[in-house]
Amino acid sequence: MAATNDTLVPLECLLPAGKLKYCLLILNQPMDGDQFQRLWSKAVVRACADGGANRLYEHTEGRQERYLPHFISGDFDSIKPEVKEFYKVKKCEIIDTPDQDLTDFTKCLQILLQKVKDQGLEVDNVVVLGGLGGRLDQIMASVETLFHATKLTKLPVIIIQETSLAYLLQPVSI
Repeated sequence: MAATNDTLVPLECLLPAGKLKYCLLILNQPMDGDQFQRLWSKAVVRACADGGANRLYEHTEGRQERYLPHFISGDFDSIKPEVKEFYKVKKCEIIDTPDQDLTDFTKCLQILLQKVKDQGLEVDNVVVLGGLGGRLDQIMASVETLFHATKLTKLPVIIIQETSLAYLLQPVSI
């Protein structure tokens, strides 16, 4: 965990000297260029939830081959067909999750955490890029996923978008 004396430092992942090991999950929201570059360059695992692949593709225009996620998951109602095909041709894993009971964000997080476990990766947290902009129902769905995350992992799940950050604080035993 990004901790100093049990103190969470959620923005350590954006510091050039930060030593966190984290996974990056990209949602279908606008991306800040500096944040994206810093987060992408140090991520252990990189994933896109459905339309997040569109954002990655557009943000890296002309350089897409240098920015390939490990996997893209979702019900694929948002990803553009040409974007999906590009990543498929580039051998990115495409995981169809048609279940409508959970958001693409929640389903992608579940898959990401399972991959971390299966591969025996040591990570300090999960950083989510996007999820705090747009419609209120989308923002609330992101917050709901933070609640789901507490049942899925002990890892902190931190959502960052532009100048906003969300993290669900956990109770501490004293």
